[in-house]
Amino acid sequence: MDISRTEQRILHLLAQGGRIEIRRDERKKLEAASCFTRDGWVYPGFDLKLFRRLKRLKAIKSKSGKPYRITEQGLRLVRSQLDNR
Repeated sequence: MDISRTEQRILHLLAQGGRIEIRRDERKKLEAASCFTRDGWVYPGFDLKLFRRLKRLKAIKSKSGKPYRITEQGLRLVRSQLDNR
């Protein structure tokens, strides 16, 4: 399955130890999502549309209310790169 370049970048960040944190409003609706690198920096090109697409592809998952992390399916979608720690 092909994924876009932006999705590829996000999955690489997550594979290197990053996380996705979401924020909900008082009605429990999804309000915002932020992608953090393993160093704690916010990735600027991340939005709700991209979050929903990655979730629909089952590339990310949250357990017990913790931040979203990459899944095994997400790791299979990521194309290998030379420096992917």
